[in-house]
Parts: sequence; C-alpha cells; structure tokens
Amino acid sequence: MFNVALKKSTKADLAQIMSNVRKLGKVYLVGAGPGATDLITVRGANLLSKADIVFHDALVDPAMLELCPQAIKEPVGKRCGKLSSAQHFINKRLIDATQKYQIIVRLKGGDPMMFGRADEEINALKNHHIEVEVVPGITAALAGAAAIQQSLTLRGVSRSVAFITLAQGTENLGDNGGQKYPIQNPQADTLVYYMGRKDATRIAKQLIESSSNHIGETPVHILEAVSTKNERHWSSTLGRLADGRANNWFDSTLPALIMVGEALREKPIMKQTEELQSSSAKFDDGLQDSLILTDCRRSA
Repeated sequence: MFNVALKKSTKADLAQIMSNVRKLGKVYLVGAGPGATDLITVRGANLLSKADIVFHDALVDPAMLELCPQAIKEPVGKRCGKLSSAQHFINKRLIDATQKYQIIVRLKGGDPMMFGRADEEINALKNHHIEVEVVPGITAALAGAAAIQQSLTLRGVSRSVAFITLAQGTENLGDNGGQKYPIQNPQADTLVYYMGRKDATRIAKQLIESSSNHIGETPVHILEAVSTKNERHWSSTLGRLADGRANNWFDSTLPALIMVGEALREKPIMKQTEELQSSSAKFDDGLQDSLILTDCRRSA
C-alpha cells in the first residue's frame, strides 16, 4: 500500500517538474532577400510578425524591421573589413535566446544557405537539441539578373553558372591574415562574384589570362545595393575592368556584385523585333493556308 502511494507521489512530482520546465524555443533562419523590404518571402514576413526576438544582419534594411514591431531586435551582422560579431558569439546568443523566447528569428541577408554561414549556426543549435528551420530568400545574384534584365543562362551560350566569394571570416585566417591567395575560378559560362569589390581588377586579369570562356570583350555588370533605392550599375567589358576602369566608380559603403559572362551581353532590340515580325508573317501565312484549305473542303 505504501509503495503504491509512493509511486503515485513520485509520478505526480515528476509530472509537476516536467510542466515547470520551459520548452526550448525554436530558431528560424530567415532569408531577408537581396535588399528591398518587399522581396522577403511571405513566410519570412509572417515569422517576423510573430517573433519574440530577431537577430539581424548588418545589411538588412531598417524598413524590414518595421515588420516586427513587437520583437526585441539585436544586430549581429557582419560587414567585410568592419567590426563584426564573431560567429561563435552569434551561435551562443541564439542558444541562450531559446531559454527565454519561443520564436527566435535569425534574419540573414539574401538566402541563409548562400555564403551565410548557416551551417555553423544550424550545427551549434542541433548540438544543443534545439529545433531549427530554414526559410529561403532571394539571393543577390538572381536580383542582379532581374535588375539588368539579362538571364544568367542563355540557350546555346551559357549552360552553367557559378557563385563565388573571396571573402572569409577573419577568425579563419590564422597567421595568413591579409595574404592574397590565387583566385580559383570555376569553369562555368556565367560567373557571379559576391563581395568582390576589393578584388575586382585581380579577378578580371586572372580570368583573361587563364579562362578559355572569358576574354577581354566578355560583358561585365557590377551592381551595388541591388534591388534597393541606392542601387548602382556599372557595365562594360572584362578588359576594361582589368584596366581598373571601375576602381573610382565603386562606393566602399555599398555591397557589390560582379557578374561576368557572354549571356549578359545586351541583346539588340531591332533584331528581336525583326525576328518577331518574321515569326508573325510565317504564322499569318500558315493561318491563311489553313483557311483556304477549309474553304475548299466546304465547297466540295
């Protein structure tokens, strides 16, 4: 009898203890998109409106943070060459936040899985048995292609695209900090360099010297602050970029995207119009033949 009562008491105490233990919050790695506030996904915007706390990158537009007036906002961004939060510190803050809050948003520029060090944050959270979800965002390369209205791929010209960054965290440089490593350019038809402003001339020179796909006349587009009101656009050739023609154009305060490839060459409008007219004429001729044949059948 005593043992039964003890067991019931123990179970009741255990249930009470478990109910008092606060459930760990969930972390959402949300892609903020390329810059414009209205380019965040619907799911991302919904999560911001429900978030208890938001840890946001430096490049996130302040207007986007107006989507979460109820949330605590903590800047933890990284900017190349500027004082930034160390990654291990960001990881710890996310882990600690799950003890106090239920919906934690880590708002990252572009797409979390593209040069966003998302794997480090995901691994840190999973090692502490914290639930995490990734919400995709529009990466800058796609916004850049949309801005210049040139596809990154082109039938018969470009069948492959590579996204490259030369930036790396200062905590990973070790004793080689500041050393210029050779640029390893992938063998792709269209190349898009993230955070490539400081190495723009070097990129162009090495491509001309070593690439069979890219020559001095290959088109180049550079976009700064893509999709925002501060967007700037420089277009020329790889040869002119190698000569340093863009050096004085760059704004060091804005993120830059360098796009290289024959697919990005501006298409002649007149030629497209002529092709359209030619196609229309062929369609009209075919339609006329069809109508004549129908009339003949009716007469018969």
